Amino acid sequence: MSNKVEVQTRNIRLTEKIEEYVNKKAGNLDHYMPAIDEARVEFSHHKAARDATDRNVAQITVFGKGFTLRTEERADEILAAFDQAIDNLQNQIERYKGKHHRGRGDGRSAAEVADDVIDEETGELSPLFARRKKFVLNPMSEDEAVVQMRNLGHDNFFIFYNAETSKINVLYRRRNGSYGLIEPELG
Repeated sequence: MSNKVEVQTRNIRLTEKIEEYVNKKAGNLDHYMPAIDEARVEFSHHKAARDATDRNVAQITVFGKGFTLRTEERADEILAAFDQAIDNLQNQIERYKGKHHRGRGDGRSAAEVADDVIDEETGELSPLFARRKKFVLNPMSEDEAVVQMRNLGHDNFFIFYNAETSKINVLYRRRNGSYGLIEPELG
């Protein structure tokens, strides 16, 4: 077990049995992905939950260099929620590894590419942004933005000036094929 496991509780008493079980299971996550540095497990009990199966919540967050993965599961027993969360997290780790270790063309992983910030010839820091782009935003409705996004072949997102709200919006395609709209506000 090379990664650190931190266990927190809310409205629940942490017994030695639960802590041992959590440390054993969460401590082995580095077998799935050695880049995991720390795992944080949070248990909570919600008395006011309508359904008994939603009362015990197990939330697991893992941290590594350049990534954070999080999952939350609910069940009627706290260890059952934890087991479901561990299974879900293992699936997330496999998807993350698949996304970040393939498709680079030169065989390097995402972590190796991220380390290429220093120019080997000069020894100086390379610019973080490899490209800057400026473009004119024409006012349009949300429906027009969807049409423009399709016509331009933008698969992931499209930035536009919403004529109805007089604000810049981001239109994006969700995993299920529908669209989402981000409406930024200044904080």
